[in-house]
Amino acid sequence: MATLSGAIGSGSKWLLDKIVGAIAATGINPNLLTFLGLVVNFGAAAFFAVGRFFVGALIIFFAGFLDILDGQVARRQNRVTAFGAFYDSTLDRYADMALYMGLLVYYSVTGRTPYVVLAAVATAGSVMVSYARARAESLIPLCKVGFMERPERIVLLIIGGLFNRMGPVLWVIAVVSTLTVIHRIYYTWQETRAGRVLPGIKLSLCGASMMVRKLPSREWWHRNRGIRHN
Repeated sequence: MATLSGAIGSGSKWLLDKIVGAIAATGINPNLLTFLGLVVNFGAAAFFAVGRFFVGALIIFFAGFLDILDGQVARRQNRVTAFGAFYDSTLDRYADMALYMGLLVYYSVTGRTPYVVLAAVATAGSVMVSYARARAESLIPLCKVGFMERPERIVLLIIGGLFNRMGPVLWVIAVVSTLTVIHRIYYTWQETRAGRVLPGIKLSLCGASMMVRKLPSREWWHRNRGIRHN
């Protein structure tokens, strides 16, 4: 069994490497692949909106493949940039929102109000998981605690679509995403209380609230000394 699993893994890696090489050789901009992934997810959302969950799940699977390709192609072309990472993350949020919007439309049109609320809670939880990490990592070095990150949510949506169990999947996403956000809030509180914050972050208490201010670096002062901003 181990040999079979290893063979499948090696074969998949070989196939992915060939595909990445062929696409990279065309000179295509990796950001275009990222955008195509967003468009494909919009297609999946449209199928969700009309209740065709199985087809939507298959399309999400293909979009996930594109999501893998853009980073691999960027590395193969030596075009990895900070903006590319930002762009990819931003479009991922739009893709997530589109999928949940499709489900909201479907449940609204079919008059299933409890599921409309459930899909809305799952949407909020998914957005807040990403936001909590991004905001926390502006204060502390790393905040990856919790379980329900984007790959897990996408896999669950695919499972829900393929097996027509979208309701239970939304319950799992809504509950576990909320727990993940709470976990990240608590973890960030622990880290900031212990003083494990990023360099240049100054914490001060003002009444019952905490104010966070990032101090300019020494290089910034030297670079901007004497410059007036109107």
